[in-house]
Amino acid sequence: MKTNLYLWILCILFLIPESGSTYPYDGYAITGIHRLYRLELIMAGALTGKLPSPGMLKPLKSVKLNLTGEAGASLNTIPTPDPDLQKAINSLFPNMDESYSIAILDITPGKKVRYARRQEARGFMPGSVAKLAVMAGLFTELKKIYPDSFEKRQELLKKRMVRGGKWAVHDSHTVPFFDPKTHNTFKRTIQESDTFNLYEWADHMISASNNGAASVVWKEALLMRAFGKSYPPTPQQEADFFKNTPKARMSEIAVAVVNEPLLAVGITKEEFRLGSFFTSGAKSIISGSGGSSGSPIGLLKYLVAMEQGKFVDEPSSLEMKRLMFTSDRRIRYAGSKALADAAVYFKSGSLYKCKQEEGYTCGKYMGNVDNYMNSVAIIEHDDGTIYIVALMSNVLKKNSANDHYALASQIDRIIRK
Repeated sequence: MKTNLYLWILCILFLIPESGSTYPYDGYAITGIHRLYRLELIMAGALTGKLPSPGMLKPLKSVKLNLTGEAGASLNTIPTPDPDLQKAINSLFPNMDESYSIAILDITPGKKVRYARRQEARGFMPGSVAKLAVMAGLFTELKKIYPDSFEKRQELLKKRMVRGGKWAVHDSHTVPFFDPKTHNTFKRTIQESDTFNLYEWADHMISASNNGAASVVWKEALLMRAFGKSYPPTPQQEADFFKNTPKARMSEIAVAVVNEPLLAVGITKEEFRLGSFFTSGAKSIISGSGGSSGSPIGLLKYLVAMEQGKFVDEPSSLEMKRLMFTSDRRIRYAGSKALADAAVYFKSGSLYKCKQEEGYTCGKYMGNVDNYMNSVAIIEHDDGTIYIVALMSNVLKKNSANDHYALASQIDRIIRK
């Protein structure tokens, strides 16, 4: 038994540190996300800092849903593959690892919708791409509290201050801190004492891919379900809820909060589901249930539903898309130079696992048992080209970041040809 414990070395990482920042740069007044104020100052020349590339400088007004109304009516079901696009996509993979799976949808206005796929139903551990399910759960519960006013939902996100506590630890992913008064800025991991408004927690969850932030946001969505229009609870009410609610019941509520919104837009549990919290602190309070899994078709359907305005309502879907907008450093799939001038709405995730193997030394994103790397993206070029990609892989012993980067360039060239 002791030998087995030493034999297996588990290295698990949900998503990626330094995944870049999201939400348009001019969103501070709406959200209270402090790093956006810093970006506004840099844009105005009032603060020294590196300017983002052109594609990262889209303002709030430029973020729009592409498939509302008649534009998205034909996509209530995913179309059959386009022969020419499918042939071109097939040509990319003969010499690549067999695990590569992808779903691509070209929704460029004025052109025929085109779809291509490769093992699109294959299931993978989604890693931090699964945080998209938490985001959907948050906006679903917000509407139940304020069904007739999106502005009041935004106000709650901005004014509700939440302390991280045990839910926020432990995680190696750093988040940005910025003091609007002193202009002091730095990055570090989240501590239990850290307090942010719900908008900023959501931003840390998506932009910095912080696991603690995801657990905090999920917890707050759970409390919204539990307290309804009486949300937010007092600290004592919150403590009593977690103390007195049976653990099985808490797990049942938590899983429902993040998975019911997926089912509501037609994503099956086989295509995409989330089953457990992202931090050990949160898992010690609420255990997981059902496991987590994602597939390219499930993730593509998520982005299509968001573009159609079907997640909760159009304002909620638009706000979810804003939270996915990459306004800072881009990596992996989104890091392709071919996308530098494009607006990119992006989420990436990874998870790797190692065991002792003679002649092999495990490294980050180079697991020899599991080595998942996943990316989802909406690409919008200034020439009007718009397409959606969900790419997933499990290439053992190799950091696949460069392959994802190269595929992004090749796919962009195919779509725009």
